[in-house]
Amino acid sequence: MDLSYTDEELAFRDEVRAFMRDELPKEMSDKIRLGEELGKEGQEKWHAILNGKGWLAPNWPKKFGGAEWNAVQRHIFEEEAAAHHAPRIVPFGLSMLAPVLQKFGSKEQQDYWLPRILDGSDWWCQGYSEPGAGSDLASLKTRAVRDGDHYIVNGQKTWTTLGQHANMIFCLVRTDPDVKQQEGISFLLIDMNTPGIEVRPIILLDGTHEVNEVFFDDVKVPVENLVGEENKGWTYAKYLLTHERTNIAGVGFSQAGLNTVKRIARAEMAGGKPLMANPHFAARVAQVEIDLKAMATSNMRIISAAAAGGAPGVEASMLKVKGTIIRQEINDLARRAVGPYAMPFASEAIEGSNEALPDPHEAGPVAAQYFNNRKLSIFGGSNEIQRGIIAKVMMGGGK
Repeated sequence: MDLSYTDEELAFRDEVRAFMRDELPKEMSDKIRLGEELGKEGQEKWHAILNGKGWLAPNWPKKFGGAEWNAVQRHIFEEEAAAHHAPRIVPFGLSMLAPVLQKFGSKEQQDYWLPRILDGSDWWCQGYSEPGAGSDLASLKTRAVRDGDHYIVNGQKTWTTLGQHANMIFCLVRTDPDVKQQEGISFLLIDMNTPGIEVRPIILLDGTHEVNEVFFDDVKVPVENLVGEENKGWTYAKYLLTHERTNIAGVGFSQAGLNTVKRIARAEMAGGKPLMANPHFAARVAQVEIDLKAMATSNMRIISAAAAGGAPGVEASMLKVKGTIIRQEINDLARRAVGPYAMPFASEAIEGSNEALPDPHEAGPVAAQYFNNRKLSIFGGSNEIQRGIIAKVMMGGGK
């Protein structure tokens, strides 16, 4: 695999850099750099900017309105977006639901829902996890009973990211309780404004409202909102999860985070020398950089293979495990590099105290990012479960 960029790819990188310089609002990039909340309005604004350029859906086929970039182009864009502190696009509609609709949805569903994802008419959230069904997703209990032209849905979903902003949710529901768990699940598209739906916030350790519980009480869902066939939802769910796990790898964001760690470590003093000169710390930085470069290469290879015809298989689990380990290691290095400056709310107390130390504004969100990203090895299928999948497939026990 040739890892050097061609002239065309270098030209594309220059185009992306120019776009980020000219079109990414400074106040938006400053918020991302400082770890501040962007909010729904900011997310929608960046969504519209990318859509106006035709770059919102890099992995979509052109026939659906996507950019249809190859793996290298997508890698370049992700790397430059992270380097310029661009917001990460909310993935639920664009990167999770859309591939399912494009592969399994009806022509009517594709024609209606895909344009609405692009133009921002719909904000989607994901209705997978339940209080008793996380990594063991097939044990879900949210029930959908056919009643004429509708399904009647009852149950609960949890850890619903940004559900407080969403007007639509794609859900896994049990439509046949009398068969093997995986064989009785269906994939429904549900309007969040339907009577009987209640969203309750879950406040995180850092005080933010990112995730929610969603309750369904006799919620009526039109039958035409069933994706694919009834009781075949597990197939669609697995397809979606492979795309989710590939996205979790977050190569560009890891690279941007690593650059931040290096910058802080060059400014922070330890024993009269920059922290970066400490052999132990430097060795940890070097190891994570080696791991990141190796994963970036694998990521490009897997994305390229997926673009040629299908969702990645066990490779997605590999990316999910390694990608989350790398991101958590970078978070830990940043936290250790800033020392007491990582303490929550400490930035106001220490501002301007020593110009040789890390920018307190940059250090402020380090602890929150460290704690929040402990979730990376849990959501999307916990790393322990993914290791089991990898072992089973690689040893010839399944797919």
